[in-house]
Amino acid sequence: MQTTFGTGQPGRENADLAFTDPLTGLGNHRRFYDKVDRLISDRADDPAPFTVGILDLDGFKPINDLFGHKAGDDILIQVAMRLRASMDGYSTVCRIGADEFAFLYPMVFSEEQAAEKSRMLIEILSAPYDVGERTARLSASVGCSLFYSGDETTEILINKAETALYHAKRSGRGRVVVYTREMEEAAKRVTRIEQALRRAVSAGEVEPHFQPIVDLTSRRTIGFETLARWTDRDLGMVPPSVFIPIAEERGIIGPLSQLVLRKATEAARNWPKDLFLSFNLSPSQLVDQNTGLHILAILDRTGFDPRRLEIEITETGLMTDPASAEKIVEDLRRVGIRVSLDDFGTGQSSLGRLREFHFDKLKIDRAFVSSILEDRPSEHIIRAILAMCEGLGMDVVAEGIEEEAQADRLVQFGCAGGQGYLFGKPVDADATLGYLRDSYRGALRAKAI
Repeated sequence: MQTTFGTGQPGRENADLAFTDPLTGLGNHRRFYDKVDRLISDRADDPAPFTVGILDLDGFKPINDLFGHKAGDDILIQVAMRLRASMDGYSTVCRIGADEFAFLYPMVFSEEQAAEKSRMLIEILSAPYDVGERTARLSASVGCSLFYSGDETTEILINKAETALYHAKRSGRGRVVVYTREMEEAAKRVTRIEQALRRAVSAGEVEPHFQPIVDLTSRRTIGFETLARWTDRDLGMVPPSVFIPIAEERGIIGPLSQLVLRKATEAARNWPKDLFLSFNLSPSQLVDQNTGLHILAILDRTGFDPRRLEIEITETGLMTDPASAEKIVEDLRRVGIRVSLDDFGTGQSSLGRLREFHFDKLKIDRAFVSSILEDRPSEHIIRAILAMCEGLGMDVVAEGIEEEAQADRLVQFGCAGGQGYLFGKPVDADATLGYLRDSYRGALRAKAI
């Protein structure tokens, strides 16, 4: 009986198979990790830089679906052949995922050189691929990281390259991003903000601010939009454009939203009963079927009338999981909560969704309002939105009004509601009470006259 211990040949074959991708013949993820481990070890005494990169095929799944898995495999084999042919005698390329490839450049010492080499790979892969009697085209995104010191492990280098790849894919197809020390500092800052935000939410330190929404003709305040504001004891004032995306990405948005809604409804329950409160839901909340229950529990706890609450959602939020979003919207409307479509015209607009989701209100995005006085297309778009909403029986609010001339033009077009710095900036609950008292006194004086 033959064993694997005589010449060692069968054992070597098995080892080779364990390190080889069976489809393309390239090394697999185990081979790649082994190669990088060895290079780090070789350079332990003199840590000269080298480059690690991860390449991801853009849009491979649709091609796979369109042409079939056999054609998809053929394309992957052609990709592997092109990548292998582009490597010099020092370099390595491996297939580490379904449509992900990793490369190791031992002799690439700088970020500029790494980016240049990566762009060359993208160009090589952009030529057409033969799929039977047809051809297909692909693009690719690349993330790179450079080894600088003996403290860095293979796992750290690959994680950095994956982070750079994530940034490359977010910025569009066919992009290259090299993980820089600046990016590392930015990543550390995001982590610091995340940790501080978790503590702030747990301690109840995020506050609601309120911006007035007015009847454009009479200038009477009809409601307020709730906006989250956070000042940290160490970080200072953190803009919502910074902490809201972090809350979304790191899974904090649910508790954050519940905290702000509770505080907002506690503040607003004693306002005049004809004023409504508007509140934004994030895309991730529209895929969580507990969202409606959380909102109703908060309203019950604070004693706020559901009929005075408006929930704002965006087109992007609807697209994540339309079926889930529709169920949440219907659950909220059933108890009298009104639902508004925010930022209309800036996402993946579909007029059909206005019919499917039965919105009570539509908010015209500030991008159109800001250019209404000098841009004819914006003027026509706003007119068209207003005509459509009138036909659908929907209320309309124009956001971002900062000038009297903008408000006058909107009134001329027949827009009923408005919001923006012209009428008031977002302020905290105490300042909002002062605003309401001043408005009430002004209304009484106007009646006396």
